[in-house]
Amino acid sequence: MKQHFPFTITLLLFTTQLPLHRSASHDYGDALSKSILFFEGQRSGWLPQDQRMAWRASSGLGDGWTHHTDLTGGYYDAGDNVKFNFPMAFTATLLSWSVIEFGEMMPPAELRNVLVAVRWGTDYLLKSVSQLPNRIFVQVGDPNSDHSCWERPEDMDTARSAYVVDAPNPASDVAGETAAALAAASMAFRSSDPGYSETLLRNAIKAFEYADNHRGAYSDNANIKDDVCPFYCDFDGYQDELLWGAAWLRKATQDSSYLDYIQYNGQTLGAEENINEFGWDNKHAGLNVLISKEFLEGSMFALQSYKGSADSFMCTLIPESSTSYHIDLTPGGLIYRPGGSNLQHSTSISFLLLVYANYLERTSQSTSCGGVTVSPAMLRQQAKRQVDYILGDNPNGMSYMVGYGEQYPQRIHHRGSSLPSIKDQPEPIGCKEGSVYFNSPGPNPNVLVGALVGGPGEDDAFEDDRADFRKSEPTTYINAPFVGVLAYFAANPDLS
Repeated sequence: MKQHFPFTITLLLFTTQLPLHRSASHDYGDALSKSILFFEGQRSGWLPQDQRMAWRASSGLGDGWTHHTDLTGGYYDAGDNVKFNFPMAFTATLLSWSVIEFGEMMPPAELRNVLVAVRWGTDYLLKSVSQLPNRIFVQVGDPNSDHSCWERPEDMDTARSAYVVDAPNPASDVAGETAAALAAASMAFRSSDPGYSETLLRNAIKAFEYADNHRGAYSDNANIKDDVCPFYCDFDGYQDELLWGAAWLRKATQDSSYLDYIQYNGQTLGAEENINEFGWDNKHAGLNVLISKEFLEGSMFALQSYKGSADSFMCTLIPESSTSYHIDLTPGGLIYRPGGSNLQHSTSISFLLLVYANYLERTSQSTSCGGVTVSPAMLRQQAKRQVDYILGDNPNGMSYMVGYGEQYPQRIHHRGSSLPSIKDQPEPIGCKEGSVYFNSPGPNPNVLVGALVGGPGEDDAFEDDRADFRKSEPTTYINAPFVGVLAYFAANPDLS
């Protein structure tokens, strides 16, 4: 979703002329630790003394000042220095869902670390909804000026505009996803910090009320459209976020009103449309999996259509199934969708495969895909193929997680990673002064450990090219679902 930065750079091309490399085994526990550590490299705001990504320093300390509001904290979405609430909230939702489904499988230290990662996001999201019921903040930082510069977050001197939506203007997508994030996080913190959990849930309800009462896409507001598009426009409509937010509030509260909302609004809000997508902009496949749990465990027949849609989605991932549509794969076996940052599809779909496998197994059920009966074990195998590809079992023989394995991307599209650390070079590096580092053929001086890059193209080719943001830029929403996936395989490494 990032604009191209207009410089040239020497390319190092990994081609698909190589055979498929397979590792004897992967250290999923190490990958899990690193996937969580990555989020420390994306932090905005005041950094704590126990910050482990030591080359980073505090940044964005005046965020919100234009509206006399504290909007410090949160995460930079990717390799830039902007805080986009739409993908940040999705990141928090998926990190929380990872804890809910797989937290018991995580080593205690990593469970603590991932909860810290969740809270870094939700503390900021709470600030963004602090002026409800009439105002919600949706972004901090002017992306157009930011993307014209190549500078460290600690140095940034571009406009730190705070973008706001006031009632009765619409923001169903951002507010609905924020409601989902806060509701999911309330469940993740329920046992360890019940007071914080209650605060999250109370604000989730307020965010959902704004989303439902002021329907429409936030990117349709004329005063902010040019600065949220084309970066994180609502391309797929706001209706899925309304159902998604309601589903998470139902899960967090067990309030029947949210169940009624899902039942009565499913058809009008397009619950059966675009069911084969899941990501920061389209929640349909995740929505169907999430709601299916209640159908599977409670035989609530009013929700049967969601189970049917979840089954249909799973069938598209099974090559042996007779379904008329299958998710595209690269020659090496990676789930592929056009548009850039492709690993977001592989990690989010792998997460859904594992979650749905758990739901089916707990209720002793399977899925029928035409003449093929698909068991939980088959779904897990599909997920494992994606994980192993990402970690190195691919035609290039390289890991697409920075810092994992012997060969991984060295020239990622990330400002803080590619510029000298402020700890090593405290003198400011100006907006255009960073171009020499952007153009450098050398590796990034700061290793953003655990970052998953956008990944290879449809032919499995990967250019270790800082300028190719579609392939070389990490994002928080690529990593977030992978945390849960790795937690499962770290606890079950010998899945056969």
